[in-house]
Amino acid sequence: MDALVIGAGPAGLMAAEALAVAGRRVVVAEAKPSPARKFLMAGKSGLNLTKDEALPVFAARYGNDWMAPMLAAFGPGEVMEWARGLGQEVFTGSSGRVFPVAMKGSPLLRAWARRLEGLGVELRTRWRWTGWAGDALAFDTPEGAQAVAPGVTVLALGGASWARLGSDAAWVPWLQAKGVEVAPFRPANMGLRVDWSAHMARQFGQAVKGARLVAGPLSDRGEFVISARGLEGGGIYAVSSAVRDGAELVIDLRPDMGEAEVAARLDRMKPGESAANRLRKLGLSVPAVALVQEWGRGQPLAQAVKRLVARPQGPRPLDEAISSAGGITRAAVTEGLELCALPGVFVAGEMLDWEAPTGGYLLTGCLATGLWAGRAASRAG
Repeated sequence: MDALVIGAGPAGLMAAEALAVAGRRVVVAEAKPSPARKFLMAGKSGLNLTKDEALPVFAARYGNDWMAPMLAAFGPGEVMEWARGLGQEVFTGSSGRVFPVAMKGSPLLRAWARRLEGLGVELRTRWRWTGWAGDALAFDTPEGAQAVAPGVTVLALGGASWARLGSDAAWVPWLQAKGVEVAPFRPANMGLRVDWSAHMARQFGQAVKGARLVAGPLSDRGEFVISARGLEGGGIYAVSSAVRDGAELVIDLRPDMGEAEVAARLDRMKPGESAANRLRKLGLSVPAVALVQEWGRGQPLAQAVKRLVARPQGPRPLDEAISSAGGITRAAVTEGLELCALPGVFVAGEMLDWEAPTGGYLLTGCLATGLWAGRAASRAG
């Protein structure tokens, strides 16, 4: 085969398309019975393709300048045009997040698969990469063990979260044995573990809306959910990397009201009235009141409303995280994402050591790196 892509997620499929457009004969090897399983799972609650914001602001969300040229080549505008080119019209929500009108990922994936097939891309499912056999790439396949030696290879095997969908990081020791530097994986966009007191059980599954969460340099105003396992949801995911790295999580339960005004309103309420009743009259929901009772004891009530210090016990496990931080380091690859230790082998997607919040940044990053690696690979060999 002329060009091999291992991994049929968004990064791998984008690399395959770039290679095929350049005239390469492309085979995509996928370990699972069908492609893009994590992509389809993400689409079950509404496929967030990207975020419609200025490129400098968008690129800054990735925390380093490594991704900047890749996002300049394939950023929010290009993602929207790409989806439209596949017959999937998109719309921008009030938060700036961009979704296909169909909301799900399956119509887009089907249209993409048809286009790839038309370009001559061959998809081989249940082809699980198992490392190297000499200079060849070894696979377990339905037909038994196979070894192939393509002209160029793009690895797009995912990170280390959601192993059941294919991102199990089994590739790490194989690349390390070849001299590739891989930063340890850590959870990203994950929930936080909390050992709740018994009274919180009544709040499990309840959402706290409209709060502002602050952790280190990160802040977000959004919704989060109290669960038996801890805190989850978009607002938590947006600041979770800072909490993971040691920052204190502070919750403002009435962000549209200053602390002095909160204190004044509480002071005007009937003396002797319970704290819970006073908080409800202030406009706090029942789960928000429960959080103040859980973590705000010993604080003045107004301070607990405006600056409630959460006490999580750490991040939820890596395999539960939406994405992962860590992976192949910047120093281990060329500007074209070719492995310095393995000429002719390129890497893309969550295998690389970059991190981004949810909100379309993850998918755009995978698509952009896949296109970048595929184009570079098409010029190699």
